[in-house]
Amino acid sequence: MKNFNNKSFADNLSAIHSHDFQHALTEIKHGIERETLRVNPEGSIAQNKHPEALGSALTHEYITTDFSESLLEFITPPETNYYTTLEQLMDIHKFTCESINDQVLWPMSMPCFINEQTDIPIARYGTSNIAKMKEVYRTGLHNRYGSMMQVISGVHFNFSIPDSFWKLWCDLHEQPLNKQTRSSQYFALIRNFQRLAWVIPYLYGASPALCSSFISHRKVPHEFETVGKGTLYMPYATSLRMSDLGYTSSAQSSLNICYNDLDTYVSTLRHAIGLPSKQYSHISNSDEAGWEQLNSNVLQIENELYSPIRPKQIAKSLEMPSNALQDRGVSYIEVRSLDVNPFSPIGIDAQQFHFLDVFLLYCLLSPSDSFTEESFAQTRQNINDAVLQGRNPQLTLKNDGKDILLSQWGSELCSGLLDVAKLLDKANQTDKYSKSVEESQARFNNPDLTPSGKWLNTLLENEIDNSVIGLELAREYKAHALKASYRHFNQEVFQEQAKASDLAREDIEKSDEKTFSQFVHDYFDTRVSANPDLKCE
Repeated sequence: MKNFNNKSFADNLSAIHSHDFQHALTEIKHGIERETLRVNPEGSIAQNKHPEALGSALTHEYITTDFSESLLEFITPPETNYYTTLEQLMDIHKFTCESINDQVLWPMSMPCFINEQTDIPIARYGTSNIAKMKEVYRTGLHNRYGSMMQVISGVHFNFSIPDSFWKLWCDLHEQPLNKQTRSSQYFALIRNFQRLAWVIPYLYGASPALCSSFISHRKVPHEFETVGKGTLYMPYATSLRMSDLGYTSSAQSSLNICYNDLDTYVSTLRHAIGLPSKQYSHISNSDEAGWEQLNSNVLQIENELYSPIRPKQIAKSLEMPSNALQDRGVSYIEVRSLDVNPFSPIGIDAQQFHFLDVFLLYCLLSPSDSFTEESFAQTRQNINDAVLQGRNPQLTLKNDGKDILLSQWGSELCSGLLDVAKLLDKANQTDKYSKSVEESQARFNNPDLTPSGKWLNTLLENEIDNSVIGLELAREYKAHALKASYRHFNQEVFQEQAKASDLAREDIEKSDEKTFSQFVHDYFDTRVSANPDLKCE
């Protein structure tokens, strides 16, 4: 696929100004997965089961749970119009708020009011084998990392480029359109995203502080300052959610998952799933000893691997994600590095949509060299520096091995992003893409304009805690949702979906014929072995 790299960013940008490319750009699809905790009126995590009015978390199209019964996940279907997605997400929030009595939805990534790990009820999905598998997987996460980390909330941004664009793109580069070429270009985008991934926590990180209860059960490698009665913060942090206090694992750090192409990615991922871990070998995983995890490997399943961005293919029932990717290639990407936006009632706003479209298209149009082990390690270091010290005016990152101020790199990047934004403005007959880049440029010029800067300044100026603002916003956003009008879905649609999801769950439970042990064995037996000859070079 080397021919895809023989054109410069300027050449690619110029080429897609044609009418056909412009039309294809309007067909980009998005979807959102927003996580949020159900909390009681005083802020403690809800202990009751997933509300019956919301249907079955196993089979509902729009409303499910993540790690905990209390950790809701809202899912919107793929749409070309960003405003449709935002309205659908508000509809889901509205119905949920109508269904949880006096409880509210936590409006930020980092949880508060947690005193014990047992305060976090693990999600349950019914009596079927697949339901038990999901529950055992979560039990394994609890036993490996503790439950506290698992109730951190985020927003996932799904992004799909249409076939009409890929056909034109492949013609431009004199390549056939097939699974391999499409996947190679998604992986080129992913590599550039990884190189620039520090941008996302800087611009949109909103967790510079956390409640002291979050780390009361463990030692941490960082020094914090205190505000209010017990909120801990780091003066220049942007997203503690993405730091080693959040979604990280020392066991995963040496896996060397390769993002250079589809085959090596799948092979290195499969290797990780099949790699035994002494660290987890004491945790039981059998009928005789009890199911406290699915297996004792470094990763129980592929979803356990944390990455700021993932290649995705819609999996069939009980199909392993890596098998889906191998068979049908990449169909969309999932950006996983967004904090919940506490300044939006639904956790994300239109400006973020516009910027992410610009940013992801920029990553596709730019030449993308393969990763070496060293260059990939540098991307991870840049992200870590940005999440812990991003608003430090003197912070330098590594760009091609050279030191550069984060603010300078961001400003230089905005020049290229603005060119892409103007292209998307023209295609969509708007100026919102350019404005999103201009707002980002202002944040690079002034860290106080970032969400993390605004949030921390509010805490410091008022000498109050995360929990105080969180509860105020949770109540405000629930009142807002209850007053809002349904736009795309309505109460009847959600009620019908809840009933249909319950029936679907019951059908799955009735159809089970295997023991759970056999079910788990057969699921992992479908995994194709890793290819030891494929190296990430």
